[in-house]
Amino acid sequence: MLSRKNKLIFLKLLSLFSVVRGYNILMIVFAQYLTSIFILAPRRPLRLVLLDANLFVIVLASAGVIAGGYIINNFYDKEKDLINRPQKTMLDRLVSQQTKLTGYFVLNFLSVILASYVSFRAVLFFSIYIFSIWLYSHKLKKQLFIGNIVASVLSITPFFAVFIYYKNFDMVVFVHAIFLFTMLVMREMVKDLVNLTGDMAQNYRTIPIVYGERMSKKILTVLVLISLVPIYLLMEVYDIGFMFLYFYISVMLLCFFGVALWRSKHKIDYVRLHTILKIIIVLGVFGILLIDIDMIINRLLW
Repeated sequence: MLSRKNKLIFLKLLSLFSVVRGYNILMIVFAQYLTSIFILAPRRPLRLVLLDANLFVIVLASAGVIAGGYIINNFYDKEKDLINRPQKTMLDRLVSQQTKLTGYFVLNFLSVILASYVSFRAVLFFSIYIFSIWLYSHKLKKQLFIGNIVASVLSITPFFAVFIYYKNFDMVVFVHAIFLFTMLVMREMVKDLVNLTGDMAQNYRTIPIVYGERMSKKILTVLVLISLVPIYLLMEVYDIGFMFLYFYISVMLLCFFGVALWRSKHKIDYVRLHTILKIIIVLGVFGILLIDIDMIINRLLW
């Protein structure tokens, strides 16, 4: 049995993990490496990619900035989250605001220091990224349309970090990015529907508040149709190996999403829609492995 003191320490660590969304960060790190191996540098030996010190530093700096971003976002959203997610908020409050802010500055400072190992351009990139996250959390997230777009751009930025590092300008990379960006915009819009009560209480200007839920559903339906364009291009124009299986599953999930969207009326319905989009995004990370199964087998054997 844990002592009272050890139990408190465990709960605070769990609270900190919840605040920085540790599970999301681990998934992003995994996705950055898979993207590097199979999309951005497919011809580079696996050992050289995994042992690339510069790539490791970029991924580590990205994780630090993202963790800091979750902290500052949690700081500004504490009142809204208390309404929308009371149980998670109570867990997050086990760590003091002072500790969170200290962690925010330390993580960002260390991330910039790490970036300096790569180049001055990396320092500039992560400095702008840090400032953009703060600006979004402090001001932009309450703005109509801008909040959704900026949040989606910030979510995809860690992948641009490795994209810039490898200088891979193949069109297939951009098509993948467009599909992911579309999913992220949809996820942000569904989150607005989930958080409607808290957003109204905190004077947020989101699409469902300003134009109503019906307009949000119309825009989401259009985005579903738009997302089919990069799926078609990736399956018909580019060589994506067995990743076509992932896109078949995505199309089915998006069709189900579109039908369920117009039947949704309550918060729990929108939470389920949000879960569908998260499944598509997470499956996309593992779907990268399907691009070249032969390469995986050969690399594992050798």
